Amino acid sequence: MKTIGFIDLSIDEWHANNYPQWFREAKRAAEFELGYAWEEKPQPGGRPLDKWCADFGMTPARSIGEVVEKSDCICVLAPSNPEVHERLADLPLKSGKPLYIDKPFADSKAAAERIFSLAEKHGTPLMSSSALRFGDELISGKLQEMKPFLFCTTGGGSSFDEYGIHQLEMIVSIMGTDVRNMKLTGDSDKISLILAYGNGNLAQISYARAKLPFTVIASNGKNAEVFPVIHNTFQNLIGAMLDFFASGKSIIPKEQTICIAELLEKSVAMLHSM
Repeated sequence: MKTIGFIDLSIDEWHANNYPQWFREAKRAAEFELGYAWEEKPQPGGRPLDKWCADFGMTPARSIGEVVEKSDCICVLAPSNPEVHERLADLPLKSGKPLYIDKPFADSKAAAERIFSLAEKHGTPLMSSSALRFGDELISGKLQEMKPFLFCTTGGGSSFDEYGIHQLEMIVSIMGTDVRNMKLTGDSDKISLILAYGNGNLAQISYARAKLPFTVIASNGKNAEVFPVIHNTFQNLIGAMLDFFASGKSIIPKEQTICIAELLEKSVAMLHSM
């Protein structure tokens, strides 16, 4: 049985609060157990590490090093703070043990490239993804076979800086990385972002701070697909994570993860310069 360890900035957050149960309900649950967890600082008003671990059946660690030493597989979380991922992942990246870094992977293309470079130097398997990549509708193969030339997504969230990753992940997973031009209009409450590909294909993001469902519309000129709901995102993500921890092989090309980091960096910079 392999042991999974958690490293977080402040561990009483939504992902860390849900992953333990999802891991225990996954198809491969019998192959894994939850072990040590560590946080840099408590969430203001949240549970400190000792209390959080008692609630979720994990053991508080004294350091990142202890999590790395006593774990077979490692999750670096902090899903709202990609700027700390490179720092929190430094020791895990040197461990050679499968490492999952939560979304957004990094706050810049340069940081994403440094993270992959360090992982490759030490032979550390690495994976990162938004759960939206793993929605039933995106992993079914239907969109890949369709080869759309127009791919439109919608989605909401408290800020584009944090939630834009979800739509970008869906787009790049289907349309690829050859984005040649970007156009953004809107403001912090509403955004329209167009991505122009080298082959003439287009992708469009519509974001609203107010609650807006994640949806997909795709067309190849002959056929169209409309998905008003994206299903089983986190369940499928957890399954993919456990497959990765078991095999040490991520199904996500690093070029896609780096591209997504670059597109998010550029689009956020465009938004804040308006």
